[in-house]
Amino acid sequence: MIEIKNLKKIYDMGAIKVKALNDISINIEKGEFVALMGASGSGKSTFLHQVGLLDSPTSGDIIIDNINVLDLSEKEKTLFRLNKLGYVFQEYAILEELTALENVYLPVLMMGKSKQECIAAAKEVLEKVGLGDRMDHFQKELSGGQQQRVAIARALVNKPKILFADEATANLDTKSSIQILELFRELNKKYGQTIIMVTHENFHKKYVDRIIYLKDGKVIKNME
Repeated sequence: MIEIKNLKKIYDMGAIKVKALNDISINIEKGEFVALMGASGSGKSTFLHQVGLLDSPTSGDIIIDNINVLDLSEKEKTLFRLNKLGYVFQEYAILEELTALENVYLPVLMMGKSKQECIAAAKEVLEKVGLGDRMDHFQKELSGGQQQRVAIARALVNKPKILFADEATANLDTKSSIQILELFRELNKKYGQTIIMVTHENFHKKYVDRIIYLKDGKVIKNME
């Protein structure tokens, strides 16, 4: 599903050039749950941002579903992200003045669907992540784990082919983190959701199919 070839990201800091990603080539199959691990500064989030089309690499190729996405125009990249990719970050970034339901159906509205269709899609995915009884609650009425579930529902509402998670449990306690990881695993197993997750927690390893270790912008280990 995802083919990454000779991916490089170099940040020009004036007299210094920082190689955040240094010639990475790797494949990720449809339906895989992959963890990206490594020390801080190893290139995990940078890698995720390039593959997720949130940033542009210095060079290389990213092929998703036989499309070299780096050849797309900015408008085409925006549509590709909206229709095929979902994102969950460390910060929940849900709007405090909106209910859980309203936070989730906003991305569907951007696709030009009717409000009724949007609400139906949002309700379906909120049920899926275990928030069927919290749809009308606002941010201040939700725990950290529940807020992250809203963020996950928002990421899934457009039924993306790939879900990117960047330290998605970093702000949660251990119990809530486990609940989110179990939810990711359920989505992966039950619905065949492809997930690429950045993490630094060793106990997360048991939930994934494969671990890709990065160091200084390079893949140093790729193991199941």
